[in-house]
Amino acid sequence: MPTITKIKKATFKHIEAELYHYHDTLREIEKLRKELIFANAGPDENVGGSRGNLPGNPTERIGTKLATHKRLNQLEEIVSAIEKVYERLPDDYKRLVELKYWTKPQLLTWDGIADKLHISKRQAMRWRDEIISAIAEALGWR
Repeated sequence: MPTITKIKKATFKHIEAELYHYHDTLREIEKLRKELIFANAGPDENVGGSRGNLPGNPTERIGTKLATHKRLNQLEEIVSAIEKVYERLPDDYKRLVELKYWTKPQLLTWDGIADKLHISKRQAMRWRDEIISAIAEALGWR
């Protein structure tokens, strides 16, 4: 892993929270996509009663909604950064992410995680710092 770049404490906590809720975020993205794709076209502004003379473009409308939805784009960017960093991690680092952030319920302390990985607690925390810094770098956060 590359050297650790200094990031703000709040950014560190935010990225850790995103790691903890990674699977929830995936579900939220799927839910938002379905809502946008299957949402009603909106209120009928054609009060006159006849059909409008413009052709409908439902595929373009859905594509535009998906591309311009701020929350969806933000969540997808975070998930993409986490996945990109995770894929490049050595197997031991991946195991740390799984044990610390993706195991529910979380029953292990840092000592327990370090023990399972056969490393020291301090080494496990250094790995965590490297992972968080790499995600921050991928997101362009400081």
